[in-house]
Amino acid sequence: MIYFVEDDNSIRKLVLYTLSSQGIECEGFARPSEFWAAMAERAPDLVLLDIMLPEEDGVTILRRLRSTPETSRLQIIMLTAKTSEYDKVIGLDSGADDYIAKPFGMMELVARIKTALRRAGNSESAGRIYELGTLKVNLTSHTVTVDGNPVSLTLKEFELLALLLGRKGTVFTRDQLLNTIWGYSFDGASRTVDVHIRTLRQKLGGAGSCIQTVRGVGYKISEETV
Repeated sequence: MIYFVEDDNSIRKLVLYTLSSQGIECEGFARPSEFWAAMAERAPDLVLLDIMLPEEDGVTILRRLRSTPETSRLQIIMLTAKTSEYDKVIGLDSGADDYIAKPFGMMELVARIKTALRRAGNSESAGRIYELGTLKVNLTSHTVTVDGNPVSLTLKEFELLALLLGRKGTVFTRDQLLNTIWGYSFDGASRTVDVHIRTLRQKLGGAGSCIQTVRGVGYKISEETV
């Protein structure tokens, strides 16, 4: 099930028609209050979320979804007319899984949705625990501790750390990290990766030193213990 929150009737109807024609179950909402009422009845597999909305803006909705345990890992794609890099970074840093600027092609939208759903269904890492010195990451419970103390990470920070730990010693370029974690790339987006790495190191404290910068290439997890 896909939920689409968009106050523009023409856009909402077109997207819902396109998704339905592709065999994708979907439901649209003109107002956030309608969306929250539906969320109380049934959780979707993915949310398409416009930023400029009445009652409550899309970024606020996104943050509410990410702060709630039941929806913290829900796939969310932001749809907006805003095209500046700042707006993209704000959406992604707030926890969006993808970002599509209006106007967009319907087939591109369908492809992005299918990619996000595949990513959500990928359970290869379920049940695994990564440990490196004082750092411990549990992929099942979605928890991180350093010296036994819990560390609060955003969804993207957690996924970034888990990816690097899962391929310890492997150097990932910024483009590889962006494509793997966010599912696509756009001009200037490498700054988003750098911001996440910097914040991740800060939150991990001394354990953050395990994330090494490889000049001119990207990032990797040191094979040495923290």
